[in-house]
Amino acid sequence: MALPASHCYIDIHILQTVPPANLNRDDQGNPKEAYFGGVRRSRVSSQAWKRATRTHFAERISPQDLATRTRRIGAALTERITDGTDTDAGTGARLAGALLAQLKISAGKKDGDTAYLFFYGRRQLDAVAALVRDRLDELSGMDDTELADAVAELPVREKFSTGHPMDVALFGRMVADIPALNVDAATQVAHALSTHAVELEFDYFTAVDDEQTDEETGAGMIGTIGFNSATLYRYASVGLHQLLHNLTDEAAAVTAVEEFVTSFARSMPTGYANSFAHRTLPSLVAVVVRTDQPVNLVSAFEEPVHAASGIAAASARKLADEHAKGIRNWGGTPAFTALCHTFAEPGGTADLLTDAFGEPVAFPQLVSALRAHLTDTLQQAVR
Repeated sequence: MALPASHCYIDIHILQTVPPANLNRDDQGNPKEAYFGGVRRSRVSSQAWKRATRTHFAERISPQDLATRTRRIGAALTERITDGTDTDAGTGARLAGALLAQLKISAGKKDGDTAYLFFYGRRQLDAVAALVRDRLDELSGMDDTELADAVAELPVREKFSTGHPMDVALFGRMVADIPALNVDAATQVAHALSTHAVELEFDYFTAVDDEQTDEETGAGMIGTIGFNSATLYRYASVGLHQLLHNLTDEAAAVTAVEEFVTSFARSMPTGYANSFAHRTLPSLVAVVVRTDQPVNLVSAFEEPVHAASGIAAASARKLADEHAKGIRNWGGTPAFTALCHTFAEPGGTADLLTDAFGEPVAFPQLVSALRAHLTDTLQQAVR
């Protein structure tokens, strides 16, 4: 079934069991939590998992094809202007300041910093630097007024408004001072929630001073770390139509979906990673392509899972049931579904998942099938 590119949502549903961990801490240093369905749940913020996803991109994609988020755009632009030239850093900073003045972004407390984080593509910054690199000698000799006039007509804003990298196109950009630089996000990421009630626990630890003598007693340091363990339901949705608008290239948009699904599924926030070694892989990944609207299936867990054991399997059965009920009651048969899971026992959980999402495949095949479907969809839309 072909989808009109104007309405295409790729929903990603994940169940992932995490051992004792503190993935994403609150202002007290404890794992974030939320009340849902009348009980306390473990929570990992959407910001934490988006950051983990972006970090995973960096392991798979050339850094020049990615974006960076920083207040220190002035220093980054200075480096690109002066790299490989005889221009000193002070002159480069002056030129960078004149170029960035066109953006009219509020200045930060430190010289050259912006007041807030600015999300830009590395190739976009290279393009801005290229506007002046062949005129360095001429521009360096101008006073501030002459320099401002000389760069006033250069297309600085245009360079930041086109050629968006994958992560800006997916996650969007907001520039409060300049709405024209805003990029609407193609991706929505939900806060991850445990499918069951969770209690906060504390690890009391001590550290021994290696130079302590036999006559001395006591620990060199004592402390506590809050932690919990949970089976998490994770959800995100990508609007292919918005991604096409941001990237203006069909092949690039399909690749961005493929990379997002891969990195979202395989990434993990790194809070206290050395203390808990908490990294796991999901028990289930289901991808659903819809033409009507994105649908978060967290309502499957409004009544928390109460299984004494096999929480992940019980969660998978509830997820399958919620998906099937949604289609039965609201209509809107998905255009495409794909499923990867680790529930190998015959009957029961595995059969319910197959009935809801189709035959399971290995994760690489899931991603390949999604790419083929989206590519075919866009080709048919052009005909």
